[in-house]
Amino acid sequence: MDARRFAWLLAVGLLAVGGAPQAAELKVLATVALKGVMDELGPMFERESGHKLAMHYGTSAMLRKQLESNEYFDVAMLTPPEAFDEMVKQGRVAANSVTRFVSTRVGLAVPAGAPKPDIGSAEALKQALLAARSVGYSDPALGGTSGVHAKALIERLGIADQLAGKVKVGPVTAVVEMIAKGEVDIGFAQLSEIAAERRVQLVGPLLPPFDKSTLVSLGVRSDSKESAAARVLANFLASPAAVEVVKARGMEPALP
Repeated sequence: MDARRFAWLLAVGLLAVGGAPQAAELKVLATVALKGVMDELGPMFERESGHKLAMHYGTSAMLRKQLESNEYFDVAMLTPPEAFDEMVKQGRVAANSVTRFVSTRVGLAVPAGAPKPDIGSAEALKQALLAARSVGYSDPALGGTSGVHAKALIERLGIADQLAGKVKVGPVTAVVEMIAKGEVDIGFAQLSEIAAERRVQLVGPLLPPFDKSTLVSLGVRSDSKESAAARVLANFLASPAAVEVVKARGMEPALP
């Protein structure tokens, strides 16, 4: 039996005398890039474990503010990995619980059925953005990774002034919807967000030197009221079934 599958079964209690542990509800704070994958993994976990998840999503900046204000959570899924360092030092997150979960990249998408422009070189990417009637990305002021990166990339390409009147920004969760509705011709988003919406199609991930990969790590609150269930969730997310979903949703498993 696969070692990770064994660990998952053991944690759930299927191999333990006395059966499965008492059902619990876990409060999970997660970067919004995980919404698509957790929309699928969450129900799977709940069915198999009997536990419930209360998911709360936000940008990395928003989540850091929540954590700094000591908002209660059982499990946090954050980026970058260093976000846990101070909480571990303060004893708020169990050091041995912090592990890499997934990595996701920033890509470009267009409405389903629309022509996909060439973005395979710096010049092609530049021309694709200039040719679009409108370009969308999340408001950088909100701290979303894809929006911050998109703004910096456009400036790096030297076309910020030319695109100034064509850029549309919005909340992180609204960008893919803007693309799907044709409110923008092309938009920047995490690959996981693009994969979760059938009304858009991926043009492609950004290629070097303009690519952006984001690593998401997981940590369990040291004094969680439901620490046993939190560990069950961590083990489940490393299981083969979960890894399969992660890949299908445009992410790469990053667990050691």
